[in-house]
Amino acid sequence: MNNTAIEENNVKTATRVSLVSITANTVLAAGKAAAGIFANSPAMVSDGVHSASDVFSSIIVIIGVRLSAKKSDRLHPYGHERFECVAAIVLAIVLVVTGCFIGAEAISRLSSGDIDKLPEPGIAAEIAAIISIAVKEGMFWYTRYYARKIDSGAVMADAWHHRSDALSSVGALIGIAGARNGLPWLEPAASLLICLFILKAAFDIFRDAVDKMVDKSCDSETENAIRSCVLQQDDVLGIDMLKTRVFGSRIYVDIEICADGSKTLCESHNIAEKVHQAVENEFPKIKHIMVHVNPYAERSDASTP
Repeated sequence: MNNTAIEENNVKTATRVSLVSITANTVLAAGKAAAGIFANSPAMVSDGVHSASDVFSSIIVIIGVRLSAKKSDRLHPYGHERFECVAAIVLAIVLVVTGCFIGAEAISRLSSGDIDKLPEPGIAAEIAAIISIAVKEGMFWYTRYYARKIDSGAVMADAWHHRSDALSSVGALIGIAGARNGLPWLEPAASLLICLFILKAAFDIFRDAVDKMVDKSCDSETENAIRSCVLQQDDVLGIDMLKTRVFGSRIYVDIEICADGSKTLCESHNIAEKVHQAVENEFPKIKHIMVHVNPYAERSDASTP
């Protein structure tokens, strides 16, 4: 499968996963809001609003992934992959807002003198919270699986949004169960801990997206694998320089190889072409590799087969 086909398949996968997320969140939001109103549970109503906000996150993923898959043009000769990083950053910010909202609400409830005066919620709210935890945790694992499969930071951010909703529902469940057993303060206490988990996830997503925006190099394992692939090619006598940079979800590589200096220009060009094709075939994430050929000379700083 060539790079174009891989990109198209990734876009289709990300879109399908996001549409599943939108459907699940829409149904959950309506169900939790209804259960919260019916069972007299403000915590469950708030949890339903949280699920509704996740629909917005999934729409951002679809937009970001589709924009990142646009072909190169005159103004963007290197492509548009970084739009996915922008989407991931937006989702990280949404997670921060969500976490802060949960934390602020928890602090407000703990500091309020009316926490013991709230009416006892009905069993329907407790059942809704349990269903929400199961569905959202399942959505987290489902979305994370495909995020890793297509190496999408935006889809991974959406996965963690599912996890944040599951954690929010855990807090709601604890609060509802506590209120039904004379311990209403349990819900805000659990929400504070959940807030920290969500903020940590947001920070990790934001850091990963920024790394991809500022041309961070690949990990050493990937670079060593590229070196090994290059050195296995016929007529390659060593590697003088290897530079990699992560560009969105793709990789660009610049490499200087050594070859016999007595070879003609056409022969050296053919060696470079073989290296180019071999690397791009073995590493689908590499969008382009620039190969420069140097005449071989004995020196300690060159990698040799």
